[in-house]
Amino acid sequence: MARINTNIPSLIAQTNLTRNNSDLNVRLERLSTGLRINRGGDDPAGLIISERIRSDISGVNQGIKNSQRASSVISTTEASLAEVNDLLTSIRALLVESANTGASSAEEREANQLQIDSAIDSITRISNTASFGGLKMLDGSLDYRLSGLATSAISIANIRSATLINNQPLQVNVDVITSAQFGSVFMSGHGGVIMSTMTIEIAGAKGAREFQFLSGTSLTSVAAAINQLSEFTGVQAALINGNAASGIYFRSTDFGDDNFVSVRRQDKPTVSSSDSFQTYKLLDTSAFVTGGSFNWSGFVTGGNLVSADIDYGRDVAALVNGNLATGKGLEVSVNSSSLAARILLNQDLATTPTATASSFYITGGGSLFQLGPNVTPLQQTAMGIASVSASRLGATQTTNGLEFLTSLKQGGNNDIGASAGRNDFSTAEDILSRAIDDVTQMRGRLGAFERNVLDTNVRSLQSQFENLTASESAIRDADFAAETSLLTRSQVLVSANTSSLQLANAQAQQVLQLLQG
Repeated sequence: MARINTNIPSLIAQTNLTRNNSDLNVRLERLSTGLRINRGGDDPAGLIISERIRSDISGVNQGIKNSQRASSVISTTEASLAEVNDLLTSIRALLVESANTGASSAEEREANQLQIDSAIDSITRISNTASFGGLKMLDGSLDYRLSGLATSAISIANIRSATLINNQPLQVNVDVITSAQFGSVFMSGHGGVIMSTMTIEIAGAKGAREFQFLSGTSLTSVAAAINQLSEFTGVQAALINGNAASGIYFRSTDFGDDNFVSVRRQDKPTVSSSDSFQTYKLLDTSAFVTGGSFNWSGFVTGGNLVSADIDYGRDVAALVNGNLATGKGLEVSVNSSSLAARILLNQDLATTPTATASSFYITGGGSLFQLGPNVTPLQQTAMGIASVSASRLGATQTTNGLEFLTSLKQGGNNDIGASAGRNDFSTAEDILSRAIDDVTQMRGRLGAFERNVLDTNVRSLQSQFENLTASESAIRDADFAAETSLLTRSQVLVSANTSSLQLANAQAQQVLQLLQG
């Protein structure tokens, strides 16, 4: 049958021509953009996952940049600290030179004091001026802010890192569970005097000295003689309960496992057994350390007093927010995922395990580094960078209280100038050594952060970046070989469809032959 009102072959050819033209346009678009997915209709599921991966790639790339910038900040800070270290080393040389008073004039010591003053001022200047892109690094602005710190219980709280969730203050609880102790050796009174001539060796963490005491020498004089050389031995002496008749005790000058006291008689006794030299130690000296009286009979009955000629001190042990802190003398250090801190306890708190826990709050501050692709606490690292001003370095407990590097300046409690009339620079040495430790530990902490956190983070993120980019490419990028092949196919089909449509339209002309016949 021949119908001309409806040309079915032409409609079929038009439909296929439209479809093939559309496919041809898709191939041309993909080849021109290089992407297999240009709009949601190309692959809805693929578009969703590829956009998520693109977001991850962007975050990872920025995380790499953040880490590299943080590394630059740390390197700049460490360079400034290296200058402070050099200045402290020069002060050490001047201090050692000035201590050689037998071979240096008063004028030389005064000149050395001027150099020390200049070096200390330079340390403070570096602290106030070291910066990176307008960010002050060593003036304390990147340190943590504290509130509620009871100086009667905690002398210094150096917060190295803290996690503050939603900018809420972090409470820090310090609960002493084991008291800090001196090394202590006790000797009974024997009437408050030495009963026979004897030679005693007194040894401690700083060294040993021999003392010879004649028969009848009072224990008060014995204590005074030992205390005159405490700087050489690290041992102090005092009357038990302030009464020579009760005896004398020998104590290390500092708390902690590194400190000890040894009292030994060097000569052989030639007197009766009633005059025998005997020393003792307490198995637990906490009651005596915290101000309790020494009770000979009570300690013997309780089994706390044992015969000994040497005793070691004990480091304090404390829980900081439930974590067992590492003790060192009166100092505790904690390093957990939420808090890293070095806390110097007051003697009253450190020697009283029954005391109420001391608390303070970290209210803010510190420097926060965003190292991961997502803004979450798990992908952030915080750390505090304390001030290295001379008024903050070298905190050392002395007879004058807590003293810092500034006490070495002219007119300070520990200056070396000839006008001060001092020949004992041991306290200045302790403060300077502590200041050097403060700076070197800070440099080590920053170096460890750069090497173990930033550098490894960059390498890890770079690996993620490569893998994510490969995954996104596999989903979204066009396969040029396949697309070129499909383009050729579409071109052939469009050409064939065009010819078919031409033939279909020409079929209607055949009806005219019926009319002409």
